[in-house]
Amino acid sequence: MDVSSPVFDDGGEIPEKYGYPRENVNPPLVVADIPEEASTLCIIMDDPDALEPAGKIWLHWTIWDIPTEVDEINEGDSPGTEGETDFRNTGYDGPNPPDGEHTYVFTVYALDTKLGLEEGASREELEEAMEGHVLEKASLEGRFPKIED
Repeated sequence: MDVSSPVFDDGGEIPEKYGYPRENVNPPLVVADIPEEASTLCIIMDDPDALEPAGKIWLHWTIWDIPTEVDEINEGDSPGTEGETDFRNTGYDGPNPPDGEHTYVFTVYALDTKLGLEEGASREELEEAMEGHVLEKASLEGRFPKIED
């Protein structure tokens, strides 16, 4: 399985419009080579570089129960059920590093089941529900600088 974006390369810079201080919409994503036995997809987007300033890996987006027929997620689209972020919002909360450039990771999981979690579920609830159901995963990394207004 592979995940990419038409708006930034793996390891490249995420365009400013996808950041929290700007349009704050999810970037488009393309998922290829989804395992045939997969029932749904799940995405977790987080910021491991937040460990130093925030004391934890900061969660920006979770979305699950995405049908496997959806191999392209359009900008601003949410073709599944979204969870709560570390900003205490449901849905996508874009990059907004407090202390310089951070790397953000979009991890796509192919699951053998539909999770059926309610909207607004926490990362912990999502990961617990996913346990034992992950067939494959793929990640895409993007960098985002601190934006000075």
